[in-house]
Amino acid sequence: MRVAMIGTGYVGLVSGACFADFGHSVVCVDKDESKIERLLNGEIPIFEPGLDELVASNVAAGRLAFTTDLKEAMAGADAVFIAVGTPSRRGDGHADLSYVYAASEEIAALIADYTVVVTKSTVPVGTGAEVEAIIQKVRPDLTPGAGFSVASNPEFLREGAAIDDFKRPDRVVCGVEDDKAKDVLAELYRPLFLNETPIVFTARVTSELIKYAANAFLATKITFINEMADLCEQVGADVQAVARGIGLDKRIGSKFLHAGPGYGGSCFPKDTLALVRTAQQYGAPVKIVEAVVEVNDARKKSMAGRVKDAVGGDLSGKTVAILGLAFKPNTDDMRDAPSLDIIPALLEAGAGIRAHDPEAMEEAARHFGDRITYCHGPYEALDGADVLLLVTEWDEYRALDLDRARGMLKQPVIVDLRNVYRPAELARAGFDYSSIGRPAIQPARP
Repeated sequence: MRVAMIGTGYVGLVSGACFADFGHSVVCVDKDESKIERLLNGEIPIFEPGLDELVASNVAAGRLAFTTDLKEAMAGADAVFIAVGTPSRRGDGHADLSYVYAASEEIAALIADYTVVVTKSTVPVGTGAEVEAIIQKVRPDLTPGAGFSVASNPEFLREGAAIDDFKRPDRVVCGVEDDKAKDVLAELYRPLFLNETPIVFTARVTSELIKYAANAFLATKITFINEMADLCEQVGADVQAVARGIGLDKRIGSKFLHAGPGYGGSCFPKDTLALVRTAQQYGAPVKIVEAVVEVNDARKKSMAGRVKDAVGGDLSGKTVAILGLAFKPNTDDMRDAPSLDIIPALLEAGAGIRAHDPEAMEEAARHFGDRITYCHGPYEALDGADVLLLVTEWDEYRALDLDRARGMLKQPVIVDLRNVYRPAELARAGFDYSSIGRPAIQPARP
């Protein structure tokens, strides 16, 4: 089948490359000329493991192409996917759908034969109906279900594991209003039938809500275990043991029960807030999700206080070595990352920052400029610092040479926001060690 993918950001580029790898003919289109030029030159504008090889192989096979010309991309297309950004709107937290609606108008003007217009972007309930209305307004000669259809096909891709998530998903959700659209989407995802992947067809509005409900539930699990971690610290319990004890219950499950500094990234923060605003708009407030948003925002802002406590209550003149800037490992994405709250608070408290991240240094420079020092490796960041703050659990931070680290730090103090290390191990190595939801450790002093 022929597919046009509007948007070459994270969702659009990964989805387009994977559809091409299924054997479909895909043209990715973007108005950003510099981004398309980079892609045409074989450069990948985002970091995602395996994506560069996937793009290169499908371009070489003639199944994947890039252009700034929507008319060229849509020529003969069976389906046009809208995969543009839907950031939180400033001021009210609703999803900003201006890019989705603008794309819908442009698509409408170019529809020749029957085409399925698919919202791949995360959009609030009712967006599909609005897209349909926009197309009809631009093209009153087209009838829904005959000249075109509008469908919903939300993405469930984890950054750092997106290719595997696309090719081996737990499920594929498709919201359709007619059989013609259902047939097109079924054919697009036919390669997954070999793996017996559940293809869930629903009404369009239900599909839109599934995406938000899924992300809100996962964000709630994260926030729940973070609050349990705070309680563990007060009573002397171990949150990792608590998480294991409840996670073995199959009704609960072990995933997303890892205590930390709060969730970030491109999905959970904006999607939970958008769901809250949509629910309020329809007079059916989601109080649990409202609390999740509030608690998570406060949690990220409170993390700098843990560093302050670890160095005796005063950060003025102290140097903090920060390992990890991206919101999670295996990505350069810093959208709503905990580091964006932690670093400004540390700077305001008078601390200097020496930071390292394997992939997010360039992105960090856009946020912090010359206010922090960017280091080429973890040990360079540690050199001469008063305290080590571990923010993102990259693999290369999991097995630091503790003797070397202790020798480079002015004081043997570690604040671990991801519970990467075992407290007893750090105590034997001579560190003052604090983590999340576990008793702080201080080694015996001679």
